[in-house]
Amino acid sequence: MLIDGLNVLADIPRHWARRRPDRTCTIFGDRAVSWAEFDRCCSCVASGLVAEGVGPQGRIGYLGRNSDLYFQLLFGAAKANVVMVAVNSRLAAPEVEYVLSDAGVEVLFVEPDFLPLARQAASRAGGGPRLMVAMGEADGLETYESWRDRQADADPMVPSAPDDVCAQLYTSGTTGLPKGVQIMHLGLIAQRAAYLASGDWAQWRDDDVSMVPMPVFHVGGTGWGFQAFYHGATQVILSQADPGAIIDAIQRHRVTNVFVVPAVLRTMLEHPAAKGADFSHVRVVHYGASPIPEAVLEKALATFDCPFVQRYGMTESSGTVTYLPPEDHVPGSPRLRSCGLPFPGAEIVIGGADDRPLPPGEVGEILIRAPWLMKGYWRRPDATAEATRGGWYHSGDAGYRDQDGYIYLHDRVKDMIVSGGENIYPAEVES
Repeated sequence: MLIDGLNVLADIPRHWARRRPDRTCTIFGDRAVSWAEFDRCCSCVASGLVAEGVGPQGRIGYLGRNSDLYFQLLFGAAKANVVMVAVNSRLAAPEVEYVLSDAGVEVLFVEPDFLPLARQAASRAGGGPRLMVAMGEADGLETYESWRDRQADADPMVPSAPDDVCAQLYTSGTTGLPKGVQIMHLGLIAQRAAYLASGDWAQWRDDDVSMVPMPVFHVGGTGWGFQAFYHGATQVILSQADPGAIIDAIQRHRVTNVFVVPAVLRTMLEHPAAKGADFSHVRVVHYGASPIPEAVLEKALATFDCPFVQRYGMTESSGTVTYLPPEDHVPGSPRLRSCGLPFPGAEIVIGGADDRPLPPGEVGEILIRAPWLMKGYWRRPDATAEATRGGWYHSGDAGYRDQDGYIYLHDRVKDMIVSGGENIYPAEVES
């Protein structure tokens, strides 16, 4: 069930710091942080951003691998009504430059490994961020911990509204120029309501432990992480999706809820550590970005012995819009090729010429209407209008619906290559 009083991201650490102050909130390597400490760190971040002059709905950036500190920044920014821009660390310098410039990032938090990339990009981005803070020891920059801990730890209580933007993630198009997708507080929270209404498998328990192995610059990392924070669960954060590290973390921390892409799941199953591993605490395995090959599913079901759920969505929908429930994960079932049913509250039609709805079995573009869609593309009213014409988000995915309402992906309307759950566009490769 939805939790009363959680209307914006800033409410979440405040709520759980009161309800379960000593419970572990995040685990990263050997570092465990309680909810009370997490809330305090978020307040320090918020106070620091206010002191640095970042105003309401201003943009800060993060360039690095997954870290518990990223989520302190995300929720700390929310306490200051500031927008987090998670920059794809796999981009080349010209693309990072474009993102920093387009978003107007004022303060950039960067891992030392990516500092040369950040400096190169910032020098070409019209001045770039006016402050860089290192997420570790780096010559010439203050560390995040030093910067955070010298700030006031009183929550500044900057007002924010559910329809304010909390995160801006960049997604590419056939032109190769990334577009900033504005994700609202209400988008993430409305999706929680839809998710919880979809079945018993979707409910969270007081003792749940979740894990974030997918990159936070994707909605699959930040969006999945948000879910566990919302429910007050313990969150295990891995710096990257290494199969051996995932298997080890599941066992060591008794992880109950997992989200991976099928390519990562396959490498986990093929890893030597998977044989004899104890996955008995895993309650649900969520996966997305592509359908699961039947051979992988059969092995995964035997290995994990728990429900599997496929989720289909995109950054523009703040994450998931359809789900393939556990009962449809039966080897040999034709529904394994489906991405499932619309979440409660989401409407999906298959659009043909002039976006007219097509009957079951006919292929057209997947059109989506849901309360948790993006606010729009940042500074791109033309692209926003084109993508949301007629009141429907045009996904760019081609698909069809069967007689029972299940959605099947058929192809891309636009040119795109999918590799390891990442969207790669020919124009980017050429650039």
